[in-house]
Amino acid sequence: MRHLRALRDGHQLRLIEGGQAFFQALVTALAQARTQVLVETYIFDFHGAAAQVAEALEQAALRGLQVRLVVDGVGTPRWPDEWRERFQRAGVEWRVYAPLGTLGLLLPSRWRRLHRKLCVIDGQIAFCGGINILDDWYDPHHGTLAKPRFDFAVCTQGPLVQEVQKAMQLLWLRMQGVQHAQQQNFTQALRSLQAASSKAPCLPETEPDPEPSPQLLARAGLLLRDNVLNRSQIERAYLKAIGSAREEIVIANAYFLPGRRLRKALMHAAQRGVRVRLLLQGRYEYFMQYHAARPVYGVLLAAGVEIHEYTASFLHAKVAVVDPNSDRPWATVGSSNLDPLSLLLAREANLVVAEKTFAQQLHQRLDKAIVQQSQAVSGAAYTQRPWHQRLRDRLAFGLMRLALFLTGNRY
Repeated sequence: MRHLRALRDGHQLRLIEGGQAFFQALVTALAQARTQVLVETYIFDFHGAAAQVAEALEQAALRGLQVRLVVDGVGTPRWPDEWRERFQRAGVEWRVYAPLGTLGLLLPSRWRRLHRKLCVIDGQIAFCGGINILDDWYDPHHGTLAKPRFDFAVCTQGPLVQEVQKAMQLLWLRMQGVQHAQQQNFTQALRSLQAASSKAPCLPETEPDPEPSPQLLARAGLLLRDNVLNRSQIERAYLKAIGSAREEIVIANAYFLPGRRLRKALMHAAQRGVRVRLLLQGRYEYFMQYHAARPVYGVLLAAGVEIHEYTASFLHAKVAVVDPNSDRPWATVGSSNLDPLSLLLAREANLVVAEKTFAQQLHQRLDKAIVQQSQAVSGAAYTQRPWHQRLRDRLAFGLMRLALFLTGNRY
């Protein structure tokens, strides 16, 4: 595969399923941190198990570590006063990416969000995935859940950790420059922006791991999406992987509304004999994301793509596996949905892995979810859905296209 040239050898990878396991791994790593902790997340909620992460960040700062946290202004619009004060006393540095301000989302420029979920500890360990700092059994809009949210993350050691650290440090410096400019401290703003634009931003020195993990064999790489240099990196990786598939494609996506190129790639794969299965959101969460996805089901089903809707709880995963049993496996775990918000507007981060054991592990979990926790969508059921549902689907799809037009994007 041509796109594998961007991947590098020498990574130890651990696939993590669910917020509970993710929080445990993150808290353990934070307890062992020695110099620096960087965290980015769309949602930071302090309810339930998520408070463990907040406490671990607080303790790390109290031990004298540099702790920097960035959250999104839409995903995390409010902070509890208690935690605001606790972080301030402990020395946790935190910033809000693109606060909404008075007009909020009425301004199309505010639709560009920070959707990455990243963490780097001591420049040695990185976490990347789709899991917010949000209790698996709780939803801010729907309350307590009967079953945990379905999602994944990856813990990694190896060369790409430095890439993740650099990306996070660059964002911090840019945000710092914007803050200085807003305070009319233009000298400091210029210094921050110059540091962010340099090829090698100043990073705290990290000591090498005294006991490096043995046999770091996996090939992996970091894919970013932003509105400057990396506008289509994640989408191109998907297109190349789908186009190179020979046996099977499995994609799990919380908010699925692929553009024309992705739709055609999936349809062509199915038509040339590749088994293509999509695991999509089966429970109503948000009007736009739920209904806008349905109008594209018809052409995909007609081409032979299998669509399964996850019904056990809320699906939040953004993962995919291609040919896991072949000599050229491909898998990705990250924050990017296959929808216009992720692929055209948001800052996203995905890990791509070319390693059979990892790909098979992810494939087995997705296959289990499809067989045991989902309902297949048939072509007959799709065409016979009630008129009022079709109307809502078309309305949501039209509103999504209008929103893209206002942002100046074509999809």
